[in-house]
Amino acid sequence: MTFILIKTIHLFSAFIYGGFLITDNLFLNKMPRSLNDEEHKKARESFMMFVRKVVPPSLIMAVITGLYLISQVFGTIGEDGMTNFQMLLALKAFLGLWLGLRGFMQVYLKIQPLVFKGHQLPFAFVLTIIFLSQFMYVV
Repeated sequence: MTFILIKTIHLFSAFIYGGFLITDNLFLNKMPRSLNDEEHKKARESFMMFVRKVVPPSLIMAVITGLYLISQVFGTIGEDGMTNFQMLLALKAFLGLWLGLRGFMQVYLKIQPLVFKGHQLPFAFVLTIIFLSQFMYVV
């Protein structure tokens, strides 16, 4: 029961973070085509005012719950090394930890990234995590 509860929290948290990245990369970046600079800045700031309250804690919750879930399903590494499932899960964990660390440092420690300042790379990581989560049980 605990596993299912934590997995549900993890999925909702990941949906909130991933949903923001999808919205930002696919929709908000297109607003300057139909709005002037001042309107775009005002509309984006209105959106971001709510994002700043919800998305960072959701990202941190997704990472914390993800670490718990990994501890429950990773298993032991055999003599032949990691299984395909374990390798994909480890890659997924690395990408999730990178996102969580970057987000935590940016929001809570006010350390801005030196490179990849936009949301394109986190968006690509989230898409990769989604695909890995679908394929890791099959391989």
